[in-house]
Amino acid sequence: MPRRVHAHALVLLTGHTDQVITSLKAQAAGLPACRREQIDTAIRYLTGHAAFLRYDQALAAGWPIAIGVIEGAIRHIVADRLDFGGARWGLAGDEAVRKLCTLVAGDSVPEYWRFHLAREHHRVHHTHDQAEYDLTA
Repeated sequence: MPRRVHAHALVLLTGHTDQVITSLKAQAAGLPACRREQIDTAIRYLTGHAAFLRYDQALAAGWPIAIGVIEGAIRHIVADRLDFGGARWGLAGDEAVRKLCTLVAGDSVPEYWRFHLAREHHRVHHTHDQAEYDLTA
């Protein structure tokens, strides 16, 4: 990674996206138009996504930063879902199938199924006003 890109990445990780945008704009100002395409693309991306680029908060919370990996996994799951010939789904059915595909891809079905059965049991057998009823038999 070039030194300048590395420096910008470190500034992004500290949560100062606006500083990177300002720096890139200053660098771009000195370039001829034929060499500005990539830097202009980067500026547009950072400007358009600044509200979501809170890497400092994610790191402070201990969350992993793996955008490329996550986007690749999502593309894989969505492509598997949408490339299924002849399938016709409504929005709710489509989302349910994608969630299920995500569980399968993450090898989390057994854990989820235990959770699902416990929630279903609670939904069916425990009502919020259950304590108000007396047994009459």
